[in-house]
Amino acid sequence: MGAHERDLPYWVAFSRVPSVGRVRTGLLEQRFGSLEAAWAAPEGELRAAGLDNGVVHAIAQTRGEIHPADEMARLEAQGVTALTWHADGYPRLLREVEDLPPVLYVRGELTPADVRSVTVIGTRNPTVYGREAAQHLAGDLAKAGVTVVSGLARGVDGIAHRAALEQGGRTIAVLGSGVDVVYPPEHARLAEQIAASGALASEYALGTRPDSRHFPRRNRLLSGLSLGTLVIEGGEQSGALITVRSALEQNREVFCVPGSIYSPMSRLTNGLIAQGAKLVASVEDILEELNLSGAAAQAPLPQTLEADTPAEALILGALDMEPKHVDEVSRTTELAVTEVMGTLAILEIKGLVRQVGRMNYIRAREAAGAVRLASPPTQPMETA
Repeated sequence: MGAHERDLPYWVAFSRVPSVGRVRTGLLEQRFGSLEAAWAAPEGELRAAGLDNGVVHAIAQTRGEIHPADEMARLEAQGVTALTWHADGYPRLLREVEDLPPVLYVRGELTPADVRSVTVIGTRNPTVYGREAAQHLAGDLAKAGVTVVSGLARGVDGIAHRAALEQGGRTIAVLGSGVDVVYPPEHARLAEQIAASGALASEYALGTRPDSRHFPRRNRLLSGLSLGTLVIEGGEQSGALITVRSALEQNREVFCVPGSIYSPMSRLTNGLIAQGAKLVASVEDILEELNLSGAAAQAPLPQTLEADTPAEALILGALDMEPKHVDEVSRTTELAVTEVMGTLAILEIKGLVRQVGRMNYIRAREAAGAVRLASPPTQPMETA
């Protein structure tokens, strides 16, 4: 076990102390050499390290309430990963944020491909226009191989997550609670779907309940995890403005969907466009600005894909990133519908195709490239 692995339980433990964030975590690590040593340090040494009485008292109180090994056991039991800023898997874009969280809790999986990501935010009460814009733009981002980041809230957030999932894309939900506490409760099933093919992420320890103070701080992670933030709709005092300000402070791009001058839900986006935010009429406006037009092609994908059977080769050859119904695949490949459906089920298990709803399928990005048979079928040997 390396030094980082040995120290991880104490990073998790200190993340439960409300007054210990980025600056104090760095101070403790520098002063004591490890957070394990800092956790065991007497209160006098903590004060000597530069912590005031209130922080020292909070640490002492937390030390009396939890045990680091027990915290790690809880994480393992719930399938949650704790990433410190020293971990290889800590998001690269988040490392660039000044106020980055010392520990990021992840349920699901973050991947290197998530560096090509866009945050989609907006009002909890979108108009019909706003709902359609969120659905189409988030879905088109996912189809282009861009990870969609949002906050799992009602309204635009939920629409964006679902649109990405429907297109077989990746999506990350950043929570203002522990990753084991879903808010709003009606998004519990959506959260499970996100964790299964993307990730739930939070700086808050397991069991942390949603709190009105958490969400403004959460918003800096929403913008920090992506190359740019897309605002769909919002009133003048919308909470989305906090995320926009964070994005600008982080030197990230801000995009807005224009709306009617008569719609209160377009006042935020129209105002931001007037101040210099980039107007979005189609997903290409975002992809071109962020140099993501070839996002799907930029991932390290195999040049040649090996199919295990002739039917797999035919079906993979018939699919691309545009959804195709099983009937169309059957006509193209001249295979029976029953054989097509059975083979698609196997390919979906292998992660080579994705169903995007109503018996429509696309090739997974991981399955890009030319298709060939892994080995030709062997002929039976003749016997004398």
